[in-house]
Amino acid sequence: MIELVIDQRRRDLGGFVVGRVLPYAKHRTVGPFVFFDHMGPADMPAGLPRSADVRPHPHIGLSTLTYLFSGQMRHQDSVGADQAIVPGEVNWITAGRGITHSERFDGPIRDHGGRMDGIQAWIGLPTELEEIEPAFAHHGAADLPTFESGGLWARLIAGRAFGAEAAVKVHSPMFYVHWALGVGVKAGLPAEYPERAAYLAKGRVEVDGHDYVAGQMLVFAPGETIAFTAVEPSTVMLLGGEPIGERHIWWNFVSTTQARIEQAKADWKAGRFELPPHDRDEFIPLPED
Repeated sequence: MIELVIDQRRRDLGGFVVGRVLPYAKHRTVGPFVFFDHMGPADMPAGLPRSADVRPHPHIGLSTLTYLFSGQMRHQDSVGADQAIVPGEVNWITAGRGITHSERFDGPIRDHGGRMDGIQAWIGLPTELEEIEPAFAHHGAADLPTFESGGLWARLIAGRAFGAEAAVKVHSPMFYVHWALGVGVKAGLPAEYPERAAYLAKGRVEVDGHDYVAGQMLVFAPGETIAFTAVEPSTVMLLGGEPIGERHIWWNFVSTTQARIEQAKADWKAGRFELPPHDRDEFIPLPED
């Protein structure tokens, strides 16, 4: 049963448009997922100005997971990682007590142009782990189990689902799956976790007698298998897990307490966050309240 349908809200982040899905006023989280942005799809021109890059900025209390369908970006962070983000792989940042990073179009996109399309999700950390040491991990396709049968292709991006487990180290029970469905293909999402949703990144699917289109997230009630039928070739992202409780979210900060958010604001404004060692010349200032 579908509890809620969330339509993405398009936002321009300074030259690059994203479709924001979570948080949503009527349903702020799904399992540990506290934030969900569809980056693009967009055709980027060669010679893209650096104003389109995401300059260094801070995070606390969460993990970020970046997963691309097409395109490429360059990740740099304050723990020293410098990693290309490419399609079908996982960039996983654990912010913990605090990390900064940038995402730039250095490489093929800036040199030659190309299509950018992907998802960035934030996964809240359990209360007892919110202040752990920051870390970065990159996982190639070999770490992400795949399955293919009868027009269904699936990749487990993180967590456990469908009897498989990805090598990505997660901090609470969760799942995140990429489905590619051919026309007429049927697939089911079992009732393994109490909170589940599906985001349609491309195409059109039928669920419970109704059609849903790209840019929509379907949030499901617990306790029953959800049946999908692809009306068009479709890309579906399945997500959810065990809830982690209420979280305060302000800008790039996530915490169980507003006081910790206020401390992070003050620390960023005062320059107490470490910047990426090779990307220190500029940063995103603290927004006005």
